[in-house]
Amino acid sequence: MAKPIPKIGSRRNGRINSRKSARKIPKGIIHVQASFNNTIVTVTDVRGRVVSWSSSGTCGFRGTKRGTPFAAQTAVGNAIRTVLEQGMQRAEVMIKGPGLGRDAALRAIRRSGILLSFVRDVTPMPHNGCRPPKKRRV
Repeated sequence: MAKPIPKIGSRRNGRINSRKSARKIPKGIIHVQASFNNTIVTVTDVRGRVVSWSSSGTCGFRGTKRGTPFAAQTAVGNAIRTVLEQGMQRAEVMIKGPGLGRDAALRAIRRSGILLSFVRDVTPMPHNGCRPPKKRRV
């Protein structure tokens, strides 16, 4: 009986994994979404393809601890660690949301050694759009 010929792009021969790590990314965009309950960090290349991501929840924080500045700092560290191995030196930062992790995430990005070309706040602001929900009575 003849052995089956492995497909070129199959997972068995390990080509997919080797190609992913071989891609060099000199410049990228770091998106930080900081809500009151969680902080999500996504690192993309300049075309918008996701290279690495992390969140406070995936770093092991649960419940109200996910919204803390320390959790945001840890999430940024996890997301940037893999990107530094791929050779990223410059980045743009887009920060979205009102959460506590905004400043801590930006501080962690500056400390990581990546040169920042600019930092932009892309929080969506309504120009008196939809009617807000009624105020809570506690």
